[in-house]
Amino acid sequence: MNIVKTKKGVVTQVDVQGVIKLGESAQQFSEYLDKVLSDDTGPVLVNFEGIDYLDSTGLGELIGYLQKFEDRDRKMALLRPKERILSLLKVTRLDSVFKIFYDDAAAAQYLTE
Repeated sequence: MNIVKTKKGVVTQVDVQGVIKLGESAQQFSEYLDKVLSDDTGPVLVNFEGIDYLDSTGLGELIGYLQKFEDRDRKMALLRPKERILSLLKVTRLDSVFKIFYDDAAAAQYLTE
């Protein structure tokens, strides 16, 4: 898995490539989001365009960090999940929990409101 963080104004964008599943990749994803939580301020946009697979462990990490960011009054949104990931979010009804965007400008507008 490869993770890159960039700042776009006040928004921290986290670009993730690979898979997020039980084991090292879920742990790496969790540690990275924890670092963003402690080191950065403001909203976070997690770019899922490069994620090919997400299992229940990865989903659990994502849900946990959504709550952690919200507890600190910080917004979190997902950008461009592939159809397979979007289907998983719909089946688990998490598409109503996470704000999901396919347009950078719309995501930035939501996150900075």
